[in-house]
Amino acid sequence: MNSKHNTASALDDAKIDVKIKLSALWASVMFCYIYGDIFGFFKPGRLQAVLAGRMGPFQTTQGALLSAAIVMAIPAVMVFLSLVLTPRLNRWANIVLGILYILIMLATMLPGGWMFYLFLGTVEIALSVLIVWHAWSWPRQAPQGNQS
Repeated sequence: MNSKHNTASALDDAKIDVKIKLSALWASVMFCYIYGDIFGFFKPGRLQAVLAGRMGPFQTTQGALLSAAIVMAIPAVMVFLSLVLTPRLNRWANIVLGILYILIMLATMLPGGWMFYLFLGTVEIALSVLIVWHAWSWPRQAPQGNQS
């Protein structure tokens, strides 16, 4: 192969802005959460427990449902906020909330669970680690010097 052929067939790899990466990661986390919850309804006895007013070990109350809604709304809102917040606020919001979601997943996975939940939880943790890493390593602007 010659170098002309290699250059002509090389695929373009456009640089993706960190805000877009963070937004896509939050969307991915959210999908894993949703699929985990949906798949959970297929566990034997789960629908009966829901109909009986149980959320896992907890009684279904307005407070419990509001708490669950808040936990689920944060990734959804972060899809948008990751695109529009100022870099400094964006960076810290992603670091803090990414760590929070890692801890939430570890806490919910520790009691054990079905393999699909452990798998999706592991994916969610990996995605959340990527959120924290991308936010932590947010590119810095080059110093503005005299341009002659």
